[in-house]
Order: sequence, then structure tokens, then C-alpha cells
Amino acid sequence: MPARYAERRPPVPVPLVSDPAPQRRLVAMTATVHPARHLLRARDLADARYAEPLAVADLARTAGLSPAHFSREFHRTFGQSPHQYLMARRLERAAALLRNTDRSVTEICFAVGLTSLGSFTTAFTRTYGAPPAAYRTSFPPAARHIRVPTCVARTYGLRLPARS
Repeated sequence: MPARYAERRPPVPVPLVSDPAPQRRLVAMTATVHPARHLLRARDLADARYAEPLAVADLARTAGLSPAHFSREFHRTFGQSPHQYLMARRLERAAALLRNTDRSVTEICFAVGLTSLGSFTTAFTRTYGAPPAAYRTSFPPAARHIRVPTCVARTYGLRLPARS
């Protein structure tokens, strides 16, 4: 586990009460909670729902923090801002769809949760070094991934690509 996850924060000061037992229990409970657990919950939400219109405020709400504090803590813990992380997940999924399907670039753009084809193309090119259409042509056609039994292909008159 990286060192930044293992660090412990000092317990939050609790106002003194007449009976110190509840205070000790509260301090003990806050000391045992992993410091990045709330951030992991927000990161898991971004991973699971990348195709939905998620904003930093939505992720911050999941973590139980203000958007500004959440952004600072997320960047400090994971090394990139929440927006950068979400965009990276969306672009990874788009690259997988480009490699493995014959869907249009526009369909893929909208399927991964982006709303602007121009911004998608720019971000994809910056990340992968080629526009989405050129990236797709550097891989074999998606039809090569489909396994159709020969008997079915003959029945429907399909021509199967030569297997290597």
C-alpha cells in the first residue's frame, strides 16, 4: 500500500463533556477509519458510473466533503484531479470500444458520457497520440473478434474472415 494511504491523521479534537467515556469512544472510532475511505467511495462511483453526467459536486457529495476540499484531497491522494480521473476512465473505455466494436466514433463519444465530439476527439488525440478514427484503423476490424460457427455462417450466407 502506498505510504500516503497508511498515514494516520491526529484525532479530531472533541469538546470535553462531563463523562469522558463517550469522548474516548468517539476519538477511537475516528482514529480507526482509513483516511482515504471516503475518497475511495467517490473514486468507485466515478469508475462505475463514468457514462453518466457526473460532476465534481456529485463525487464530493458521495465523499461527504465540500467540492473544493474534495478536489484538494482527491488530487493529493490519487495524483490527479477528479475531472482528470473521470476523463481518463472515459477515454480508456472509448479506446476499448474503438478496438472491439464497429460503432461510430460519435456513438462511442456519447456512450462514454461525453457530450461534445470535438472535445472528445481533442482529448483522445492528446492522450493516445492519434484521432479516434486513426486509432481504430491501427487494430484489426471488430468482425475478426466475432466467433460464428461455420454451420451458422453457411446457413445465413456469411463470409467469414480467414483465421490466422
